[in-house]
Amino acid sequence: MSYGMSAALQAAVFSALSDDVAIHALSGGAVHDALPPGPMAPLYVVLGPERVRDASDKTHAGAVHDFSVTVVSQGAGFGAAKALAAAVSDRLSGADLALSRGRLVSLRFLRARAGRRDGAREIELWFRALVDAE
Repeated sequence: MSYGMSAALQAAVFSALSDDVAIHALSGGAVHDALPPGPMAPLYVVLGPERVRDASDKTHAGAVHDFSVTVVSQGAGFGAAKALAAAVSDRLSGADLALSRGRLVSLRFLRARAGRRDGAREIELWFRALVDAE
């Protein structure tokens, strides 16, 4: 197993979300790798936790990365958050992202959870990426 492709996968996911026209239009460009200090936009996307396990075989080193992307809305209701979450899911599900290290074999949607936290609406989307060290 190799955790070595984690940073490359994270950079590719962040770039894909940041550069997407629909996501930019819905979020006002508020896509974060980590939350910045200070006030936040009323609707934003942030990359979240990651869990990784070995997916190596006799010929290749690989790993399965389960990671989350969270949409947070300060607005009333879930409408805007769900529209942005759908755009995130559309962009990442089945995406063919180029990695600076290794190769993305597959990327798919796993699950989502919508709820409220500290007065905000949150939708946490989980994805599964299979990466190969090549």
